[in-house]
Amino acid sequence: MENRASYRVAGKCLAITVWLIGLGVIASGSRRWLPSLASEHGAGIDVMIRFTMAAAGAMILTGHMVLGFFLWRFGSQNKISFRLASHRMERAWSVAAVLVMAVVAEGGVLVLGMPVWAKVFASAAPSSALTVEVTTEQFAWNVRYAGPDGKFGRTSPQLISLDNPLGVDPKDDSAKDDIVDLNIIHVVVNRPVKVRLRSKDVIHSFFLPNLRVKQDSMPGMTIDLWFVPNKTGTFELACAELCGFGHYEMRGILIVMTPEDFEKWLLEKKNG
Repeated sequence: MENRASYRVAGKCLAITVWLIGLGVIASGSRRWLPSLASEHGAGIDVMIRFTMAAAGAMILTGHMVLGFFLWRFGSQNKISFRLASHRMERAWSVAAVLVMAVVAEGGVLVLGMPVWAKVFASAAPSSALTVEVTTEQFAWNVRYAGPDGKFGRTSPQLISLDNPLGVDPKDDSAKDDIVDLNIIHVVVNRPVKVRLRSKDVIHSFFLPNLRVKQDSMPGMTIDLWFVPNKTGTFELACAELCGFGHYEMRGILIVMTPEDFEKWLLEKKNG
């Protein structure tokens, strides 16, 4: 009897421990951990993330509750019992698991994810978008704007040097009014931004956490992406791909400005 009582106490303690672990996981995951949102499409991405977190949390909590119930109910046994489920029960639980995972996976991907994907990647940037060329290299962000003529000057790898990191052809008339900057991107609030992403050396990743933008830059490719910043301020630009020993130094900033401030900045760069 004493052994049976000790088994019962141990089983209940284990059950409570398992329940508390499940509740602790849910409590830690329910806190606000995403950075403040500063883009239009980011709201849809946040919904996808929250759905995934909620679905995964529900499954974790359910598993802990069921396991805790078994420990509470059968933890007092002093010998191992062995019971096989019927084939009908096995099929029922298998189908239930498939249906749950289908709702979680396809609900998050198709219902919530596809509209965001279609808006950001499957559609072209509006004609009013500000086009910014971003060329990555170890370990910096080279930023270029087309001048008043709206055309980017011609570039050539043979012309790349320390003074000309993008290899802009000085003989090209379209290049004479181009604006080149380093590690700082200036854009306008509520105006679409089209980024032409390139790499000079290895794979980098253009990551704006606050704007929910993340895209790899690939050597030999030009990848276009666009977004609409809807909040003024200064936001971190990080490389999210391990790109070498100086990867930790590859940091930049995105400055979202009012139209008036952006025009003033353009004028200063042009006169400078």
